[in-house]
Amino acid sequence: MKPLTTIERFVLSQQPHYAKGDLTTLFYDIALSAKLIATQAKRAAFLGEQGYHDSTNVQGEQQRKLDVFADEVFVKVNDHTGRLCAMISEEQEGIIQIPPKYGRGHYFMVYDPLDGSSNIDTNVTIGTIFGIYRQDDPKPVVTEADCLRPGNQLVAAGYIIYGTSTIFVYSTGKGVHGFTLDPEVGEFFLTHENMRFPEVPAYYSLNYGAYRNWQPNVQKYADWLNTTDDIRLSQRYIGSFVGDFHRNLLYGGVYGYPAETKYPDGKIRVLYEAAPMAYLAEQAGGYASNGHGSILDICPHKLHQRTPLFIGNRTLVEKAEQFIDGK
Repeated sequence: MKPLTTIERFVLSQQPHYAKGDLTTLFYDIALSAKLIATQAKRAAFLGEQGYHDSTNVQGEQQRKLDVFADEVFVKVNDHTGRLCAMISEEQEGIIQIPPKYGRGHYFMVYDPLDGSSNIDTNVTIGTIFGIYRQDDPKPVVTEADCLRPGNQLVAAGYIIYGTSTIFVYSTGKGVHGFTLDPEVGEFFLTHENMRFPEVPAYYSLNYGAYRNWQPNVQKYADWLNTTDDIRLSQRYIGSFVGDFHRNLLYGGVYGYPAETKYPDGKIRVLYEAAPMAYLAEQAGGYASNGHGSILDICPHKLHQRTPLFIGNRTLVEKAEQFIDGK
């Protein structure tokens, strides 16, 4: 029998001395959140949790019932541990302050509790994205200025993918590692160590249904991906950022969500979607760009700021930049 390494043991062994304790346990709290969301997602049809909630989020999007559930789970699991000083969620307009009675830790977390939620009722892959920043001097009230930071200041990031199995992928700056949930014992075990984009990519992931709404140079890039003899790529597009990224991380490829006529600033949010995934991509030997430069260098000026995004194998993302810049 191969050695079994739990996510708690692995994270603890990877952390610098100053981080041992709080950061390790924070990952375990996120893992607990993932278990609760995975269980609820599998039972949603029986519990009446499919379909829409009677509310909209800050993006103006009607929330799914599981969107609301997943967001509540993250708040309830993480707001009283003393490890965080604040949280920022896709589903809430402002900063989620930690109640004073619980104490404030030295980290704040940004997250999308349920990426790809339009796929819920069709039993297609969904996921969670998170990023963690360090706040050396936690304040009684955390402000937007404290939280609006570029991705190159992240100390950790990751995602959980809820599919045929539940997989937790993360990095703290020492490579990208994946853990698969054993539902029989309720524990995440190391299954994918030092994940990296293969040198020869296999896929490209763009929504061709929006082709007519793309800028001409983006269309040229998409045409190149489809017809180039330099490398043979197949198209795969799930419509779940986590799902498409995970497949491309395993097999090589590029995911793109360009600016569109309706979304001139793109649709992917910088702080809690693009930046954490860009951090993971670079740790795995890849690259993420808005079409002109690194996502990790973007310092957002508002919590829910959007961006165009190209992410995956470095050569394919740099090719997107060349097309978009007209080179």
